[in-house]
Amino acid sequence: MKKLALLFAGLSLFLATGCNDDGDTTMEYPLVGVWQPLKEVVTTVKTGADPVSDLITYTDCQKESRWRFNTEASGKRTDWDFIGATPQCAIQSDRNFTYTYEKSAKTVVIKYQGTVEPSNAKVVTLNDVTLNLSVREETQDPAVYKTRTYTFKRIPQ
Repeated sequence: MKKLALLFAGLSLFLATGCNDDGDTTMEYPLVGVWQPLKEVVTTVKTGADPVSDLITYTDCQKESRWRFNTEASGKRTDWDFIGATPQCAIQSDRNFTYTYEKSAKTVVIKYQGTVEPSNAKVVTLNDVTLNLSVREETQDPAVYKTRTYTFKRIPQ
């Protein structure tokens, strides 16, 4: 009987420590970092009609733009574009923001300084190099809304 009890105890110990099955092996990547926008897709949805999507491919100048998400739930968005009478690539706008990121729901609420309405976004893709961020925009017509989906590349700091 003692041998059976020892065998059972040894088997239980083996099962408890012998296997290392962590279940979900997907790695979670942080939103924190510097992101370079590459393109965006604007989808217009009208009640009773099929959605219409437009692809906006950024120029090399626009790709100089950066969205920085800091660990302190603050950030900075710097947009570059061609400006001036003789167009030159330069900073078009430089805005600070605060944000909250809910990982489980994959939602981001961005509040730009001086803006009353927050920008509600959904993280579609987030990995070590890519962020797809979908931002819903309300229009004056309640039967119409737009979704702007940005594709970013992570920039090493």
